[in-house]
Amino acid sequence: MKSIYLITAVLVAALSSCGNASNTNSGGNADSAGAKTAVAKEPTRSKLSETGTNKLITVLGKYYALKNALVATKAPDAGTAASGLQAATDSMLSFLKTDTTNGKSLQPYLDTIVTQCKVIASFYDESCEKQRLAFGTISSAFYGLLKNADLKNGHVYHEYCPMAFNDKGAFWLSDESEIKNPYFGKKMMECGEVIDSL
Repeated sequence: MKSIYLITAVLVAALSSCGNASNTNSGGNADSAGAKTAVAKEPTRSKLSETGTNKLITVLGKYYALKNALVATKAPDAGTAASGLQAATDSMLSFLKTDTTNGKSLQPYLDTIVTQCKVIASFYDESCEKQRLAFGTISSAFYGLLKNADLKNGHVYHEYCPMAFNDKGAFWLSDESEIKNPYFGKKMMECGEVIDSL
């Protein structure tokens, strides 16, 4: 009987640690309606040229499509989205060959994204578990890419789930502060928290 109570207590503690912390925003961009409006009016920028920043935003949009397919646990959509992300990333890699200042520092992140997109597109896994592993690597590379590109006013939320991958934890990026977990989908949609914003 004691073991049943102990298991119940552990489960309650684990689930409460993964409660919806979507209202937490350590980036401070949405402390009040006025602050949120002020941020929304500022243009998105980075240390890249205007064309480079626009390409980066295009790649980011393709990343969000992949994330949303995994949130919905739709393996075919994830494969299609990964192919779209790979094509957009390849285009950005081509563009960065002309950027002698930033090209070399950003290329490793983009190469990782391309490689992992190929992995996702090659799998058909109804549960999306194998695709989610590759997505975790893409998310880490993407965050590094955005930080190194010095993206500002992108309204990008860096989110974290402590329970992903057997409690090892994993990050992802989102265009909204509301938690929609790509590592669990409907199983634990709201598991996670916002830890940073760009």
